[in-house]
Amino acid sequence: IGKTPRSNPATYTGLADKIRDLLAKTIEAKSLNLSKSAFSFNNKKGRCEACEGAGVITLSMSVMGNINQVCPTCNGKRFKADVLRVHFKDKNIAAIYNLSIEEAYDFFSEKKKITEILCLMIQLGLGYVKLGQPSNTLSGGEAQRIKLTKHFAKKSKQTLLVLEEPSIGLHQHNIG
Repeated sequence: IGKTPRSNPATYTGLADKIRDLLAKTIEAKSLNLSKSAFSFNNKKGRCEACEGAGVITLSMSVMGNINQVCPTCNGKRFKADVLRVHFKDKNIAAIYNLSIEEAYDFFSEKKKITEILCLMIQLGLGYVKLGQPSNTLSGGEAQRIKLTKHFAKKSKQTLLVLEEPSIGLHQHNIG
């Protein structure tokens, strides 16, 4: 699913788009004139400009190499203050990305299009992974299962998957 910290389970599976839609439709977002794109840490409209939406600032230490420091402007939340004022239920976008997949399933229980994907992830053993967990911190098996989630969410009628190698990290039930 990529080895960039800008990719995560929510962005890769399309959940991020659905979550951004929900946030953009809130009264708070409308009053602040925030569109769906403001809820992406890859877009200048909503991301913290100090860290450019990374949540960290990289300090170059000539002798020791680079050191990442939590962004002092957004405190690692990746978004501008206006964006963080917008809530769906009781959570802003940063808090939503910090939910585990199981917590997100409960949180979005009334949103079928979101819970369908989350349910697949739980069935594939990913309930403990954070929605916004950077892909470069996922194991190979976790990344493989996220790829499977995206594929299974397409709802094709008949599919044959041939996993020629990395079935490591998959549960025996999923590869039998």
